[in-house]
Amino acid sequence: MKLALLLFASLNLFRVASDKLELNPLVYKAEYAVRGFLLDRAMEIEADLRNAESAKKWPFQKIVRCNIGNPAALGQTPPEFAREVLSLVVNQNLLNSIENDDNLKYLFASEIIERARYYSNGMTGGIGAYTDSKGLRIVRDEIVQFIQNRDGYPSDPESIFLTDGASGAAKLIIQLIMRGPGDALLAPAPSYPLYSALAALSNGTIASYYLDEAKQWDAPVKEIERAYNDAIANGQTPRALVVINPGNPTGASLSRSALEDIVRFCQRNHVVLLADEVYQENVYTGAPPFISFKQIVRDLRADDVTLASFHSISKGFTGECGLRGGYMELANLDPEAMTQLLKLASLTLCANVIGQLAVGLMVHPPASNQIAAKYTKDRDEKLASLERRALKIAKALDALPGISCDKAQGAMYLFPNIDIPPLAVAAARKRNLQPDAFYALNLLEATGLVVVPGSGFGQLNGTWHFRTTFLPPEDDIDVVISTIGDFHHAFLTRYAESTHTHEL
Repeated sequence: MKLALLLFASLNLFRVASDKLELNPLVYKAEYAVRGFLLDRAMEIEADLRNAESAKKWPFQKIVRCNIGNPAALGQTPPEFAREVLSLVVNQNLLNSIENDDNLKYLFASEIIERARYYSNGMTGGIGAYTDSKGLRIVRDEIVQFIQNRDGYPSDPESIFLTDGASGAAKLIIQLIMRGPGDALLAPAPSYPLYSALAALSNGTIASYYLDEAKQWDAPVKEIERAYNDAIANGQTPRALVVINPGNPTGASLSRSALEDIVRFCQRNHVVLLADEVYQENVYTGAPPFISFKQIVRDLRADDVTLASFHSISKGFTGECGLRGGYMELANLDPEAMTQLLKLASLTLCANVIGQLAVGLMVHPPASNQIAAKYTKDRDEKLASLERRALKIAKALDALPGISCDKAQGAMYLFPNIDIPPLAVAAARKRNLQPDAFYALNLLEATGLVVVPGSGFGQLNGTWHFRTTFLPPEDDIDVVISTIGDFHHAFLTRYAESTHTHEL
């Protein structure tokens, strides 16, 4: 009897230990192509490259990550002014010593010392203490001034939430408004995959409207209306409309007339407008200038349109992705919804404080002559360099057979259209891959360049694309262009119809 009980217990223990944890099925539905299987493969290759013996099997020495807008990782330096202010806020002993010893004041300009003290005095307990759930009031006041200067309309610090990047803001508002499987989120295709992932995690659905590639990825309101009506016909309730301007992954900058049409659409159909405006600093020569949706809503006196606008320190010329700073401004949100949004924000207590301060430093740049001149020169040079790189890569890609590529109007990306040979499509299907994912995987394993297949962003059926940043240093751009060109020609040759040695 004892033996039987022991045997039963051991079998039961084994069963419990071997059972897989049952997971939330919505997590499986959420996908994020920017950091998907291609990046996993790149990390495996990087591990090989760190070993002298295994590195020999790869025809390159390093992985170049053009898959994500991460400027610092590709050599872009942060604004010196912001970093120096942050260093003093973090090191209060150093700040105190400099303020009390004239022999040390030469280490930092007076405006840097004054800003560091301003932030330090505006916090209770320093950077290691929680802030209000909406974020530091002193930083929200700086954001208000920035918005008022940009748009010419008042803003309210109580309508601003500081968040861990713009992604944190998008997550908050989508959690608030998506109620379940009967709700739809109208989002562009192609689109940054954060939004489809958040819709899935909210147990809602994505209703895609297709950007017009033939018109530089315009967002025609007729197509948005088509997506809206299709969602209604499918028994769904469209709750919000996502617009990314300038566009990710397309790099398009929308005209005033397009913005006005979109606001009127939201007004007619009573949907919340979610404006992802994190690339507002990245608009290039000849493109429609950036105009915020907040300004359009106020210009049209559309006080019945609920608007959530996002901005971030990760893009522009700041490029501080790792500091995770962003904000959301709400307009025309009813008081009960604002109360519930604050409750949601309170669940994570507050955004990280360094990121909050970095937002303040982004929206409130230096004012003293010498520092402001250096800051402006640094900003203008970085943005001009980005534009030169964008034009150079777009021109080179557009010249390759089977590739068409619009020049970027804004943001940090190009989204070329690629014709993939039928034999390559067949080879991709055999490996259970989308053709553009197959192309991107081959590019990675042949060159070390990481891009993101267009199928991860959404695209018209039968079209294939990839997204690449143009963030590699300017001195490296010619090498990147040559590498992509050599690979592309080899890929076309390998999968040409007349080639009999192809591998399927």
